[in-house]
Amino acid sequence: MGERRYTEQEEALEIKSLRRIIAAYANYQDAAERDVKKYEWSFKMLPPSHKELLFHLGLKYQRLRWCISMNAAFIMNMLEAFEPPFDMSQYVDADDHDHLSNLHDHSHVGCAHSSERGDCSRISISRSNLSSDEQHDGPKVDAKTHESSREADNKDEEDHVAGCSHPVGNNSGMSQGADLSSNGDKDASTAACQDQDVSASSAIGNVTSRHGTASLFKLNVPPIDVDKVRCIVRNIVRDWGEEGQKERDECYKPILEELHRLFPNRSNQRPPSCLVPGAGLGRLALEISSMGFVSQGNEFSYYMLICSSFILNHTQEAHEWTIYPWIHSNCNSLSDNDQLRPVSFPDIHPSSAGITEGFSMCAGDFVEVYSEESQECFEMCMMQRCNFNILAILSVVPAAWDAVVTCFFLDTAHNIVEYIEIISKILKDGGVWINLGPLLYHFADSYGPDDDMSIELSLEDVKKVAYHYGFMMEVEKMIETTYTANLKAMMQNRYRAVFWTMRKNASRSKAKPR
Repeated sequence: MGERRYTEQEEALEIKSLRRIIAAYANYQDAAERDVKKYEWSFKMLPPSHKELLFHLGLKYQRLRWCISMNAAFIMNMLEAFEPPFDMSQYVDADDHDHLSNLHDHSHVGCAHSSERGDCSRISISRSNLSSDEQHDGPKVDAKTHESSREADNKDEEDHVAGCSHPVGNNSGMSQGADLSSNGDKDASTAACQDQDVSASSAIGNVTSRHGTASLFKLNVPPIDVDKVRCIVRNIVRDWGEEGQKERDECYKPILEELHRLFPNRSNQRPPSCLVPGAGLGRLALEISSMGFVSQGNEFSYYMLICSSFILNHTQEAHEWTIYPWIHSNCNSLSDNDQLRPVSFPDIHPSSAGITEGFSMCAGDFVEVYSEESQECFEMCMMQRCNFNILAILSVVPAAWDAVVTCFFLDTAHNIVEYIEIISKILKDGGVWINLGPLLYHFADSYGPDDDMSIELSLEDVKKVAYHYGFMMEVEKMIETTYTANLKAMMQNRYRAVFWTMRKNASRSKAKPR
């Protein structure tokens, strides 16, 4: 089976969409620096007596700049490692800015190769059947970042902050993280920021040489794109930080326990197969693989794919990187130290997680990749004890999967009925569908020139649709959980997420051939 060939127009749109996403990552520190300057301006507006009372805020802003420099250093290392699936020097024209500003970047939040240790290998990511019109990112358009959706809808609560950047390729400052529990030294922090300006410029130059022209990074990046990058930083904590273990226990543990109950005797010779649509940064798909399943994660968002590929392919050891994920909101903080606390990741070395041969990440839109009309997908296999890349082409045959797991995914659909129909088609007769998540339909409040379609069903109607496509309910309960929540904040959005296990009975299905 040959690789899917893009038309020239498709490729041009893909490249423009990818340039916009790379620009959002690369402009992270500049956008945040503008926010720090806004904080400083507000502080200067205070009367002298109030300034004296809050004199420590000036030092806090320097500490914020240091934290952002650490985040920016990770981002630049990630971009340096990213190998785009297209020649990014193509289709550069004077209209790029306008095109980029009008594109919607689909993300299910809302993700490249270096040497691993000798007994580890890498996942190579290519994209199949992608629309450049990515539409699930950001607040209310960000299908993975449910919590940030509500935050951004109700307020200006995302007070964005950033500063200087570390040299790309230097991990030493990031492995341990700066100790920001004390006030620190203002002059030292300021000097460090000044020293990083040259490094940041050098890093941007290196990234532009790999991913496009320098003019790309002079773009005015829309605030919603900057917010998507900040959402990814919070998602890193959820999937790969020790601090995210509570959320993983709430969301992933019930799924993993149910898979273990349903497939107690997993054979190494013929392991059961499980598909994870909306896999995000890949942790759930990896955990399923570690249980002895052939596990494939599916993700559409370039924001997610660039980051997940870096973590899965380039991690040398546990706790290699340090970020400061909570610095972009001054609201609801118990203390400055809580807001500026570091999080190291990954909590485990992905290649040492005991994954099953055949673990893969498939990049592309769930509907396009797994519908009958489009059966081609690239499978990126992580083979244990191999120190090379394996890129194979997988034919995704309908009714091929023993299990489909959806976690915070169903409500990312324009048409949830189509999602359920495809899940039914790709499951084997007798296969199981395990779901956990709310029904926060991310296109429900979408207003714009495109007028995105959005079908919003109650839970009762969702179950009726599932019954129509041959599913029988076996387990159903409600689970309280958060999504990318700051555990030390004064406000946390909680969901009463539905959890179910449904089994496909093809003889009951009233589905008509498409």
